[in-house]
Amino acid sequence: MAKDTPLHYRNLVIYEVYVRNHGPNGTFADVEADLERLQSMGVDIVWFMPIHPIGQLNKKGRLGCPYSIRDYREVNPEYGTKADFARLIEKAHRLGMQVMIDVVYNHTAHDSVLVQEHPEFFHQDEQGKPVTTVPEWSDVIDLKHPNPELTRYLIDSLKMWAEMGVDGFRCDVASLVPVDFWVQARAEVAAVKPNVIWLAESVHASFVAGRRHANLSAYSDSEIYQAFDLTYDYDIWPLFQAVVHGKLPVGRYLEILRFQDAIYPENFVKMRCVENHDQARIMTLASDRTQALAWTAFEAFNRGAFLIYGGQESEAVHTPSLFEIDKVEWKNYALQPFLTKLAHLKKDPILQEGKFLLLAADPAIVASWQKGREGGLLGIFNVRAATGAIALPIPDGSYTDLLSGQSVNVQSGAAPLPSHAAILRYTGKPDLHPLYSDLMDFHFPVL
Repeated sequence: MAKDTPLHYRNLVIYEVYVRNHGPNGTFADVEADLERLQSMGVDIVWFMPIHPIGQLNKKGRLGCPYSIRDYREVNPEYGTKADFARLIEKAHRLGMQVMIDVVYNHTAHDSVLVQEHPEFFHQDEQGKPVTTVPEWSDVIDLKHPNPELTRYLIDSLKMWAEMGVDGFRCDVASLVPVDFWVQARAEVAAVKPNVIWLAESVHASFVAGRRHANLSAYSDSEIYQAFDLTYDYDIWPLFQAVVHGKLPVGRYLEILRFQDAIYPENFVKMRCVENHDQARIMTLASDRTQALAWTAFEAFNRGAFLIYGGQESEAVHTPSLFEIDKVEWKNYALQPFLTKLAHLKKDPILQEGKFLLLAADPAIVASWQKGREGGLLGIFNVRAATGAIALPIPDGSYTDLLSGQSVNVQSGAAPLPSHAAILRYTGKPDLHPLYSDLMDFHFPVL
């Protein structure tokens, strides 16, 4: 893992924006006008899906996919100009937020500016035609790494954006690009702008295995951490989805979270989320609203940065198309207060300085952030909509639920289950062993 990754990256709240569908005009100006709202929510980083000109040759849909890029050094004229984007960055910085852009260095559009000038930069078929190594990605062609000239062009492009003020890079399918490239890119960008944040879209384990079986490059999360500060949670995403759907017990998911603790560097940071532009909205993935809220609260409380996908604060059920104008339905921002509380709790120092413990899976998830004998935060997440009471390892007494503001009474070591989630602040060092013992060993039943 990048050795200098600070632990406070675990407190980050990232907000994902697709400019085309975020505001009424689909422009940088729309997002700029929304920055105060995002700042009030507790957002630290605004991540922009690709802002570059979109390929038109062999495009998908009417407008094409933002991940099919014609020119890495320009902005999509639909969104505005470079000057517009620079102004947006300046405003975000004034509000105390950072700006991250998408980097797509595995592939380009068929009509990329590089195709004519540098055909040797691409994977080619027997006839010398640029091709993709992932057949279903028909609107793109793959760059062929390593190539020193290609490496220089791509890294110089990153340095250009860093010099403009960009604070971070979310790197699309980073697992398909050589780790040595990312290590070099990180070092050279740091010379231009220190402390740039690197987020890898590390891919599903099955994708890595399939690529390797086909003698194509693919790197595991463990390898990717040499260059990146944060990686996606896709290594365990299928298990998360199965548990949310009720196809597997909750304990399976908690066990795999603990397995991550054992296989990655000690200072590893995962980006936790319940939805993004490639995945179903949590309001459709979960069986009902209360379970959706419980899972959302748990992933915000979980160890790692937390992602909010644009529209999540409005209980959106539709994932906007990548290929068309398909606006987010903002309605009345019904979940914004809930997400704001989660985002501000994410910044509690205990989530950086403490130890994260998974205490129980049933009848609800119980987890704790504990710092020595000073106390900490205890979370109860009713992801199965259970009823009744739950045993808690904190002293009897009255506590304030930091999410609802209501009192929670613990009597004889138990409290009523919350409708979806509750987070309590406690003092002292409770005896965690009775609840923790059933998760001390890893169990991996065959699916």
